[in-house]
Amino acid sequence: MDQKKKKMEFNIIKNEPADGHKGFGKGALSLDHVSPVFVDIEGGEAFIDIGAMHARSAVEKGIKFLPNKEEVPNGKPFWLVWVTVDRGEGGAYYAGVTACEMTVDREARRGYKSLPEHVNRMDKSIKRHIIVDHMDAASKEILRGFLQKHDEGMWERSDEQLKNDLYA
Repeated sequence: MDQKKKKMEFNIIKNEPADGHKGFGKGALSLDHVSPVFVDIEGGEAFIDIGAMHARSAVEKGIKFLPNKEEVPNGKPFWLVWVTVDRGEGGAYYAGVTACEMTVDREARRGYKSLPEHVNRMDKSIKRHIIVDHMDAASKEILRGFLQKHDEGMWERSDEQLKNDLYA
């Protein structure tokens, strides 16, 4: 059996099921356009892991998350970046990009993340906000390179704020 491994990509926009009607569900936020991107700061790489949509990513599996960062002193640092893709006149682009801090101590099976921050940042990404200015320079460079490499056209069509914030 020769099966190709499925390449993880950004969720691309589907047809809106609520188009044309004003009934139940109209105005509800859709997760169809959101992809979670992990930035492994020490590893110098970024990758998509759709499991993060339900806190079941490879990074999060088997880890008990604590709300206090000081309780995980040896945690490996990550950024979980919520990337929302939209389609404009010129084509798809990165519309919302928001980053959340996370640390994981695999050996101790403990980690730190602020669940309210993760939920709120996902919501902000869906609402087309750019919140990456609090990231360190190395992490911004990793994320910028990943987004550019994934699709140069999407990067070029993205808002100038995203480009400026990731170069700052």
